[in-house]
Amino acid sequence: MLRRPTSADSEADLLQQQREFLATGGRPTVTVVKRPDKRRGDTAGADVGHEEQDNQRDVVTIEDLPDQIPTLTPAPPKKSRFKQEKNRVRFEDEDPEERLDRHDTHITAVLSRIIERDTSAIPVSLPSFTSTAFPKVLHRSVVKSEGQESRGRKSIFARQIASQRTNKDVTQCSSGCETRDQSCKATNVFSQPPESMHTEKSTSDVMDAVGGPLLVSGQGLGIANSAMETTKIHQENQAKLQAMSQSEILEEQMKLLAQLDSRLVDFVRSRKAQKTPSGPAQLEVSVNKPSSSSTALDYTTQDEEFPGVAMEDDQEEDGNQPEVQPPVIEDELPIKPQKDWLHMDKLEPEKLEWTRDLPPPKKQSTKKAMQARFDFAGTLIPPNKDLPTHLGLHHHGEEPELAGYSLQELFILSRSQLNQQRSLAVSTLANILSKARVGEYTAFLKGSVLSSLLDAGLLFLLRFSLDDGVEGVMSAAVHALRALLVSSDDEECLDNAFSWMLGMATFPLLPTAQEDEDEDDENIDESMKLSAKEKEEMKADHDVARQDVIKGFLKMQGLPRLRYILEVVRPPPRVVLDILEILIRIARHSTAAAAQILDCPRLMGTVISEFLPVSWTPPTSQAPSSLYGLPVALAMKLLRVLASAGRHACARILNSLGGKELLSRFVVEEPSEMLLEPGEALRCSTEALKMFAVAAGYGQACNLYLELYPVLVRRLQAANPTCSSSEVVIPLELDRVRALVVLLTRVTHTAGCCEELQRGLVSSQGTDCPPPPPVSWSHVTGLQPTVLGLLKGCVRALSIPGQMSSALILIPSYLLYMEAYYSQLSEQSSFQPVQCLQELESLTSEVLMPLITHHAMQNMTSNIRSNSMICNPGLSAAGWEVVPSLPGLCCSKLKTTSNLAGPNSPLPLPIALLHLLNTITSIHKGLTKKFGSFLLSDSVLSYLRSCIGVTPSVSPMSAWILRHEHHLLYFLLRLAHKLVPVDPEVAKHASLFHQVSLALLSWLLPGSEHLAHELISIMIFSHNLLPEGSRGEPELAALAELQLKEKASPGVGVLLRDALLHLPSIRGCYLTHLAHMEPAVLTSRDRYLGRTPWLTSHLLPELTGPSLPSDWPFLPLISLYERMGWSAGGGQQVESLPAGSVESVTHCLQWLLVLESWRGQALSVVPPVAKLARLACVFLCSSDLFLEKPVQELTWALFRGLTLEVLDLNSPPPGLASFHDLYSALLAQYEAVSFGDPLFGCFMLLPLQRRYSVTMRLAVFGEHVGVLRSLGVSLQKLPIPLEKFTSPMEDSLPLLKLYFRVLVTGALKRNWCPVLYVVAVAHLNAFIFSQDPVAEEVEATRRSLLRKTHYLTDEVLRNHLLFFHLPQQETELGFSTYEELPPIRARRLESILGTGEKMEKR
Repeated sequence: MLRRPTSADSEADLLQQQREFLATGGRPTVTVVKRPDKRRGDTAGADVGHEEQDNQRDVVTIEDLPDQIPTLTPAPPKKSRFKQEKNRVRFEDEDPEERLDRHDTHITAVLSRIIERDTSAIPVSLPSFTSTAFPKVLHRSVVKSEGQESRGRKSIFARQIASQRTNKDVTQCSSGCETRDQSCKATNVFSQPPESMHTEKSTSDVMDAVGGPLLVSGQGLGIANSAMETTKIHQENQAKLQAMSQSEILEEQMKLLAQLDSRLVDFVRSRKAQKTPSGPAQLEVSVNKPSSSSTALDYTTQDEEFPGVAMEDDQEEDGNQPEVQPPVIEDELPIKPQKDWLHMDKLEPEKLEWTRDLPPPKKQSTKKAMQARFDFAGTLIPPNKDLPTHLGLHHHGEEPELAGYSLQELFILSRSQLNQQRSLAVSTLANILSKARVGEYTAFLKGSVLSSLLDAGLLFLLRFSLDDGVEGVMSAAVHALRALLVSSDDEECLDNAFSWMLGMATFPLLPTAQEDEDEDDENIDESMKLSAKEKEEMKADHDVARQDVIKGFLKMQGLPRLRYILEVVRPPPRVVLDILEILIRIARHSTAAAAQILDCPRLMGTVISEFLPVSWTPPTSQAPSSLYGLPVALAMKLLRVLASAGRHACARILNSLGGKELLSRFVVEEPSEMLLEPGEALRCSTEALKMFAVAAGYGQACNLYLELYPVLVRRLQAANPTCSSSEVVIPLELDRVRALVVLLTRVTHTAGCCEELQRGLVSSQGTDCPPPPPVSWSHVTGLQPTVLGLLKGCVRALSIPGQMSSALILIPSYLLYMEAYYSQLSEQSSFQPVQCLQELESLTSEVLMPLITHHAMQNMTSNIRSNSMICNPGLSAAGWEVVPSLPGLCCSKLKTTSNLAGPNSPLPLPIALLHLLNTITSIHKGLTKKFGSFLLSDSVLSYLRSCIGVTPSVSPMSAWILRHEHHLLYFLLRLAHKLVPVDPEVAKHASLFHQVSLALLSWLLPGSEHLAHELISIMIFSHNLLPEGSRGEPELAALAELQLKEKASPGVGVLLRDALLHLPSIRGCYLTHLAHMEPAVLTSRDRYLGRTPWLTSHLLPELTGPSLPSDWPFLPLISLYERMGWSAGGGQQVESLPAGSVESVTHCLQWLLVLESWRGQALSVVPPVAKLARLACVFLCSSDLFLEKPVQELTWALFRGLTLEVLDLNSPPPGLASFHDLYSALLAQYEAVSFGDPLFGCFMLLPLQRRYSVTMRLAVFGEHVGVLRSLGVSLQKLPIPLEKFTSPMEDSLPLLKLYFRVLVTGALKRNWCPVLYVVAVAHLNAFIFSQDPVAEEVEATRRSLLRKTHYLTDEVLRNHLLFFHLPQQETELGFSTYEELPPIRARRLESILGTGEKMEKR
């Protein structure tokens, strides 16, 4: 018998076996047939053809084709058929059939012969006759479940064929056994009951019953006795397991679990649970329903494998864990599966868990944070709240028992393929954003919802949703974008403040936190550096959006998409209004953002043509289904906000976009005649007047004023809305009247500049001078009587309870107009002083004094302090969600905590009244004393006292209201400055007014530089507001210094008296050093004085903090250091300094001395370490500036006051990296140019006190030892107690070693540096005699230093180190000594030296 080849056989062995096989002549078990390759023309199938001929099958040959396949030439390389067809040239008259015959030349390779299949052995069965016209459709209920007998899976068609074959076999069997009995036939055919199909077991099931493997069936072994081999393997595994201990089994189990995939482990456990039998009769049940014991074991095993998974919950949650539920069984299903259902013949419990009833929410008793969930309205759902499922808030998430959606789940849902789900997710996010903006989640959630959403990419999600083709998703995205960017409360407050003094001027809503410049640009030439615009363009969208949300949206081409939605999609009214509000918010961002809106193609054209038509069809209902073709007030507001961004933008709107025609249309027509809803008509008219006022604020659209003058006067004469009976429309009518008065005020300012512009045009011959406006002073003189009559009517209406609130709202606008009229009247050539004075007296007696003394005005002034942003820092605290990249005014919180931003705000009326009073007293000084009662009221004085000593925080949410409160303080102080010389009662509070003036100067924001200039020029250096000089306080200070035994310099009293004499020079010094602010001061002056033709924008400068730094009194000193000390290294002599430098430094030091002596609260905002650092510039500016007599005298006086303050030298001073760097520069300067100056020496000694960092003492005794040679400050001149240098004991071992070294080497001597000599001796004495437990190294150093001290050859130094007792600054030596060592010290020395010698002084 031939053997089979094995893997170990060589090639020679295989050839030998082949020869033996061929010699036997046996038939091979496998026949190799080589199929012909039609492409190559192979004829390998010739033998097969002979066999087919022997079978005598019918052969059909095609005519004109040879029987044999022709020999083919080798095929060319494969090429693209499509490319060939594309490049082939064809003619139109070419026949397609001929082309086909020409290309298909090798059809014989396919159609050579057709051989009929042999059907001689197949029985032919005729089809059965049926009564139906068509065959019966197969139904699953007809197909029996014979396929369940085998473990393999069969399709429905295969089971149907098997069933038909079985029926045929039964039929043939019954026809061939006609002689048998009928009962026998039944017995033979149905020998097994139908139930056996469900109870018959496969081979693996038998092995399960006898304890076989549960997972391995042996089917993959490919041998006949696979079941026996599998059983053998199973028995070997069982034997190994029995030989192992329980710990070894668990160890191996943990290794397997660590190596295997968790999903594979779950699969094995599920197979185990399904295949565990409980008896032959329950086999089917055990497959579909795992036994309770196996399930419990499974969960127990999991608990043992991962014992720490739920440890925290077990410890902190008392019995609140949900119980483990068994798998789903068939009886628990809401719908019972039928066998006829496709693929439902097997129950899968893990896939049917979702059909159960939801477990109740777990009640948390822990402090562990949970994921926030929201409903569709954006309401936060408590985690323990059980909501019904019909609300649609339950889903198949990670926590299906909890209702609501988390932010992450909403992001996932927003990317769904279903339109409804995307729309629902984005709408829910919009509701969440709306509630987050008003702070509804602040008290319940940790962190910021807005920040979390923006960090997760909310802006990109909304931008992608805007591109969605489904209008519902697009509308939801617009609404969400509006909820993110727009705050309705902010817009309402800004609209309300429009009629306040300079209310149309607002800060741009730019983020305050900007990234620093790239460090890579430091070493690049200026010409190679990229501009800010180029850097912005190179940034990615994500980086731009992270810093500024508005810029990020603009960079994502958001404006063209919004234009497309308005122009092409034509959405419903809500979406249109949302888009307009979004555009308004973008326009408030900056001038550049407003310019992008105007530059966006067809955007503003679409807005004006569709939502500001000149003619329209009246809507059929109050809520029209479309806003297209109807006037929309928000569209006019958008024009107004865009015009506020700059003069050129306003000119584009008026001229290029047809703004003048729109203003004429909406200003002329009465709201009742606009054929619109009454409220919308009033809003359109109001916004048109505000737009007109903004244009008049630039001196533009004045021709339109002349054309509409009769209409405007008629509107002004009819401005009496207090008699209206509709409570809903009254606020809108009041806004309309105020907008009209603001317009007339702006026109009056413009007319007042006409003569000045005409004079300037003649003198400058048209260069750098705006053209005169078409409106002159004669065009506005007729408005004053009408406004005055309305003002008188409002003052009388204050006594009518029902009209008081309306009158209080209108009076500020009328007062501001009167101020504008009289401030411009005095500048006109037609000014008649006598008539003007009479008018002012009449105005004071008939209007102003009744208004000041009215209880409504007194109540309003009493509410100023309680609603003040300055006196109540909590109002400006960011209690709600504030995103740095998306600043806002946070008026939602301000409206709930105070009345500052509402229509009943206590600010506009006092500001307008005080503004008018200052203008009147400037013209008619005799009326000044009449207004002293207003300034002396308890509410005003209490408010001023509360403003001292506070530092209001500056942020976008507080700056806009702080600016108006600064106006109130400024006008109060200006009135007080006029009243102090003429009213003795007011003069008693002069110090209070001066302190508030100093505080206000450091609070003023960008855009208020004119007020700062006025304060410095008029009030800060005023003798009238420094009553201490007239009360003899300099003399009192001189008397207090008489107790000094020696006076090396004049006393503080003499210096203060000299400073008061030089106040005008001091003021000039500071004005000179503030000259760099002149452009900002001029721009601010034009805005405050109403010089409208010179204004370039109603947007204020970017909010970066106060206009002046808090340390502005040090400005001349810092400026000189930056010019000379930093660049020249401090080596310039006084003669080389710029002219007037010594006088400038002297005036600066004089003013600092005045502030430190009498206005210490003004410098309290400057940390003491910052004062010391800035005062040190006296030594760093020049090599001998500090030697000048006035400079040294004033510096000594300031230094003595500085030593009384607590300095924190560990924190870096503002503007410096660290104080150590400054001290190192001072040490180098002292070594170079000090010449042992005591003043400079005291500055060097101040940071060497024991309480300060040891690094500065190490710098002196280690790096700058040469300083010790010239630091000759005597103990008597030291203004600091010596104990602050010697106590507590020094603990720095390197410094103690340096002390010992400089003493022994002679680098430190008592006659050279007496202060540090005492310090070094005191610390070394305390160290060498200390017996406190310390480290071994420190103890060794103690013993070594004590031994070296004992053997010193310098007897004086030895005695000082050994017999030091206490520091005494009054003595010549600086310390007291022992006559002999105390016993404890003597024993210490004896223990180290090992001698019994008694220590005495040598």
